[in-house]
Amino acid sequence: MAEYTLKNEELTVVFRTQSAEIRSIRDNKTGREYMWQADPAFWGWTSPVLFPLVGPVAKNEFRYRGKTYGMKQHGFARQSEFDLCEMEGADIGFVLTDNEERLALYPFRFRLEVGYRLSGRTLTVLWKVTNPSEDEELHFQIGAHPAFNTPPAEGMKKNDCFIGFDTEGPLTVSLLNLGGDPGLSDETMQQELQADGTLEITDELFDIDTLIVEHDQAHKLTLLTPDKKPYVTVVFDAPLFGVWSPKKDAPFVCLEPWYGRADRISFDGEISEREWGNTLPPKGVFEASYDIILG
Repeated sequence: MAEYTLKNEELTVVFRTQSAEIRSIRDNKTGREYMWQADPAFWGWTSPVLFPLVGPVAKNEFRYRGKTYGMKQHGFARQSEFDLCEMEGADIGFVLTDNEERLALYPFRFRLEVGYRLSGRTLTVLWKVTNPSEDEELHFQIGAHPAFNTPPAEGMKKNDCFIGFDTEGPLTVSLLNLGGDPGLSDETMQQELQADGTLEITDELFDIDTLIVEHDQAHKLTLLTPDKKPYVTVVFDAPLFGVWSPKKDAPFVCLEPWYGRADRISFDGEISEREWGNTLPPKGVFEASYDIILG
C-alpha cells in the first residue's frame, strides 16, 4: 500500500492505493483537516470506493445463471489494492481489474478506474467502469463513502451543525431492516426539512442507521456550521445518496452519492434483476463523477 499527494495553493490531498481512498484533505492556510482520520474506535475508513456493490445483497449472496456467490457489504474494491494509471481528465488515477481471485467471487470481467482532479477548493472524483468482455454483460453498482469531520472548528459539537439539501423536502427515506437479515425493508419514512432545506443533526437522526434517499430527490449535500455556513459540499448527478454516522458521539458524517443500493430483504432474483443495478454491454463504458467543495 502506498500514498500519493496532490497539492495546490489552497489544499493538500492525500490518497492511498488501497480502495483508491482519499485519506486527507487539509487546508494549507489554516491546517484544518476535512476528512475523518479512520479511528477504528468509530469507523476505520475515510472514503472507500464501493464496488461492485453498494450496501449488502440479500443474505450476503447473489445469483447469476443459477449459481450462488457470497459477497459482503459494499463489495471487494475497498479491500483491494489499486494500481496507478493514466486517466483522462484526472491529475491522478488508480485502476482495479478482474483477476482469478476476483472472478471466483464475482463472475464478470471489469476494469474500474478512479481518478481525482484538484482545482482551487474543489476535488472532483471520477469513476470509469469498462466491460472488457467480447460477449458477456457486466452487472455492477458503484458508490462513494466519504466521511467528513464534524465539528469543523474547536469548541463546536456535531449536534451544533446542520445538513443542507438542494430541496425544500420532505425527503422520502428508504429504511434498512435493522436487527434481522441485511437489506431494505418495504417501509419508508418522511424526513421533514426546515424551511431553508436544512436538517439539524440530532442524537436521534441516525437511529435508522443510514438516510437512504432514492429517485433523484437531491443532488447537493452540504455540511453547515451552527450559523449555517457551508464548510463541505458534495455535488453529484447520482440518482441515490446516503447520509450516515455510526454512533451518536462519532465526530464525522458521511455524504455518499450512489449508483445502486442494498437489496430488499425479500429479493431472491438474479443479479441482473436487482433494483438500481447497472448493466454494461460487451465493450461498454460507464462514466460518472462528483465534486467535493471545501468551504
